[in-house]
Amino acid sequence: MSEQSTPVRGTPLASLTVAMFKGFIRDRMTLFWSIAFPLMFLVLFGGVFAGSDEASPTPVIVVGDVAVLDHAPDEAREGIDQVLDVTRSKDLDAALAKVEEGDAAAVVTQRDGQVEVHYSEADMVTAAQVQGVMQAVVQQANTAIYQQTTGDAPAFTMTTSQVEDESMQAIQYVTPSLLGWAVAMSATFGAAANLVVWRKNGLLRRLRLAPISTGSIVTARVGVSLVVALIQAAIFIGLGVLAFGLTLTGWWPLVVPLLLAGTLAFLSIGMLAGAVAKTEEAAVGLANFIVLPMAFLSGSFFPLDGAPSWIQAVSRALPLRHLNDGMLDVMVRGQGPSAVVVPVLVLLAFAAVFTTISAKLFRWDAT
Repeated sequence: MSEQSTPVRGTPLASLTVAMFKGFIRDRMTLFWSIAFPLMFLVLFGGVFAGSDEASPTPVIVVGDVAVLDHAPDEAREGIDQVLDVTRSKDLDAALAKVEEGDAAAVVTQRDGQVEVHYSEADMVTAAQVQGVMQAVVQQANTAIYQQTTGDAPAFTMTTSQVEDESMQAIQYVTPSLLGWAVAMSATFGAAANLVVWRKNGLLRRLRLAPISTGSIVTARVGVSLVVALIQAAIFIGLGVLAFGLTLTGWWPLVVPLLLAGTLAFLSIGMLAGAVAKTEEAAVGLANFIVLPMAFLSGSFFPLDGAPSWIQAVSRALPLRHLNDGMLDVMVRGQGPSAVVVPVLVLLAFAAVFTTISAKLFRWDAT
């Protein structure tokens, strides 16, 4: 009589585990959100917070003779050149204007034994880095160059001053960046999700058959997005002024053309996401994949002045970076109409390109 084989205990569990694992690896969306998306942020943050050897030197303008830098020992000079990109200028006002506009991190001047670092409140992280480097340079000058070891008063001292109005608070710089991010989120997500939902429930088909032109449909959707962007701006700016002491410059109304152009750009990106996605979840996921990394790379949450040059290059190629910078210029730095020309043109160019691509991929039906 032959022995009957006894089932191995745990075999059903093993089979079920294998089946579930196969289902997991076959689900592309699950694989993307669980592995590819987190890895993308690892690469992103790994690049942004790269070591100082990979980061670009911080631009600093030296006005006049600064003995602590001019007469620094060779070994100290090599270290300074690794962290500071020093340029020379004879015009203090022009140099301070560059710092206020964000084109340089600080201006360094020296009168007798007093070294002064002029910085911008817009990027306190970079300003603190420059101040730390200059403090070390001053200390080294006092000890290594002039051998101040006798207890006498140091030959050099350092002071700091803010190039903007001292009353400015962090809210001045947070508001434009977060407003840009909010507009990008609203326009992209709204267009992507609505397009897929309308396609699935047949609304697009009914609109196509209705006695109304396609241009009217598009105009209505764009109009709603523009109105929403203006409402967002009113809420952000109003709350900032009333609750957090936001101070607006005289040119702040120029945020309106920036917001309108930015909304068109991100609306076109959302239309592209909605055109290629087949489900609402996929559309939202694709929009999230586009906007969230872009917010980090555009300085919406933290400044990128200390990031490597390749991160800076990628950042300047993104529409949100131009929207953020333009609003910062007119809301905080007090720059006039010339400050919005380039950002508006860049945003409109993005809108034109992505609208053209979206139109070619657009489908009225879910099939």
